[in-house]
Amino acid sequence: MTGGAELHTLTGAYAAHALEGPELAEFERHLALCEACALEVREFAATLARLGAAEAETPPAELRARVMAGIGSVRQLAPPSVVPPPEVPPQPTGRRRRSKIVRHWPKLALAASVALAAALGGLAVDQSRRADEADARAAQLQAQQAAFGSLLTAPDARTATATAGPGVGTVVWSQSRGQAGFLASGMPALPAGKTYELWFDDAGTMRPAGLMPASGGSLLLQGPLNGAVGVGVTVEPEGGSAHPSGTPVMLLPFS
Repeated sequence: MTGGAELHTLTGAYAAHALEGPELAEFERHLALCEACALEVREFAATLARLGAAEAETPPAELRARVMAGIGSVRQLAPPSVVPPPEVPPQPTGRRRRSKIVRHWPKLALAASVALAAALGGLAVDQSRRADEADARAAQLQAQQAAFGSLLTAPDARTATATAGPGVGTVVWSQSRGQAGFLASGMPALPAGKTYELWFDDAGTMRPAGLMPASGGSLLLQGPLNGAVGVGVTVEPEGGSAHPSGTPVMLLPFS
């Protein structure tokens, strides 16, 4: 059984559904009596819910439209050797022309089949490439979510939340792991050539910690905590900066 003091460290694991068996039952008994742990569980659960919503991605509508359009225009063709010649009305003066068409029909049918196969092959390659890209994005998002969720289960995991206009940012950190993660949603869209950059706040000195994906999403901050007292967010030129070029739009202290 888990000790009483250790039960307070399981709030993140409980919110992430990482407890089971006797440990789960013991923590739920503790949770019914500990308001501090209940509050932490609600905060972690809200963070996990926002993480899932921020990373949800809808497949491009154009991909489905192209697939459906392709299905509607593709017909199953018989092999060229069994395709019958076209019906041509008898014409006394056109027998030579008809016999020529009949004689070359297998070649014409083969050429048409090859052209159709090439067109469908190009469509298939394009759709396969898009599918591979979607799979890669999904795998990347899944790995990011797993890493973020793992950070939440650290015994000393803590969270802090701040807003910037309609945007909401949450930082999750663990001193024992020396690691932090950032989750944002609803951040104001930036003009072309600009990006949100994250920084570790080393008691007034900002250290680059990564670029935020668009106006929302999650990422593990690059680099260890190393005594940082918080995290800041600034607007920087595309690709990021070595030092902040403006006032932070968001500051989240590790407290």
